[in-house]
Amino acid sequence: MNKKRILSWCLFDFANSSYSAVIASVIFPVYYATVIVGDSSGAGDLWWGRAISSSMFIVAVLSPLLGGIADYSGLRKRSLFISVALCVGAVAGLSTLKIGDVLKGFFLILIANTAMESAVVFYNSFLPLISPKEYLGRVSSWGFGIGYLGSILSLLTGLYLIQRGHYDLTWISVSVFFSIFSIPLFLNMPGDERRERFLHSAGKGFRYIIRTFRELWKDSVLRRFLIAYFLYIDGINTVITFSGIYATVTLGFNEKELVVLYIIVQVTALLGAFVFARAVDSWGARTVIVISLLLWIIVSIGAYFVNSKTGFFLIAILAGTGLGTIQASSRAYFSSFIPQGKESEYFGVYSMVGKSSAILGPFLFGEISSLAGSQRPAILAVTGFFISGFLLMLRFRPHQT
Repeated sequence: MNKKRILSWCLFDFANSSYSAVIASVIFPVYYATVIVGDSSGAGDLWWGRAISSSMFIVAVLSPLLGGIADYSGLRKRSLFISVALCVGAVAGLSTLKIGDVLKGFFLILIANTAMESAVVFYNSFLPLISPKEYLGRVSSWGFGIGYLGSILSLLTGLYLIQRGHYDLTWISVSVFFSIFSIPLFLNMPGDERRERFLHSAGKGFRYIIRTFRELWKDSVLRRFLIAYFLYIDGINTVITFSGIYATVTLGFNEKELVVLYIIVQVTALLGAFVFARAVDSWGARTVIVISLLLWIIVSIGAYFVNSKTGFFLIAILAGTGLGTIQASSRAYFSSFIPQGKESEYFGVYSMVGKSSAILGPFLFGEISSLAGSQRPAILAVTGFFISGFLLMLRFRPHQT
């Protein structure tokens, strides 16, 4: 086992977490919605929802093609570098935004988010190349844990800068952070070995995913689960996308409180995944998913009614617990259906469904918030995703995993 390669791989999770935390989740969404768009009637939600939905639509379409490039062309390292460079450049470009630059901000986030999600496809494809099969789970978990540390460090750096009014330097700091801690990956990962033509490999990956999706769709139980998963993960993605803006606009959170809120969610998500790990094995993944969805229904309804910051902190703790739990149990449930030797094919479809689910919810939230002039009806509408997923999961027979 090459420890240098594994450490370099894990450091990329540390690097990209700066984007996920500062740009995609906590600080920039609030800045874009309330300062750049600056419309309290919901226009900020509208434009942020459009940006995220549009980028995830592009990613959902591209994912099979990118997976094919990673698997068949042998150009994963070069492709990863291009994706990271695009993301870093677009994030640095955010420092040039001025009040009213709505479209400019929209397109910069569209590029940054699409490039970031594309980079993750190539990054994940390195894991089986650098780790022995018996260590895959552990190495994946190490990257996950180091990523949480990167989130916290980059958020604290961002908080220091924005409290001094240096928003432009905050976005630059994310670009620098992402760039520096990505370097070990590019230095130490296996080099590219061109095997097939670029476009041919992309098309092969697309056909590969579509064929597998058709195979899965014939199984009525798997079909129902994928529909349920699409719905409830869409709800979760929407909550993550708009939680910072909701806390700021509706409940008056300041930057420091937002950072603390996000850190609490990260910690409780990690704890939830570990605490319920044994329950997944003893109770069954399906039962844990149902319990988690009940938590998310309570979270979304509670967010609609809550009027205090203390109440929202409590809701965030519940959301964090449900986040780690439902992610782990959903993957475990889906894994129980996978025939031996078809792990890559099945998880390719699973990933595609998860990415495409991030399109509808953010768009719907932004539209409802803008039309109603309030975020509360929008957060209540998200409850429908959780209820639909919950009802579909209840239709499975109790003895199923």
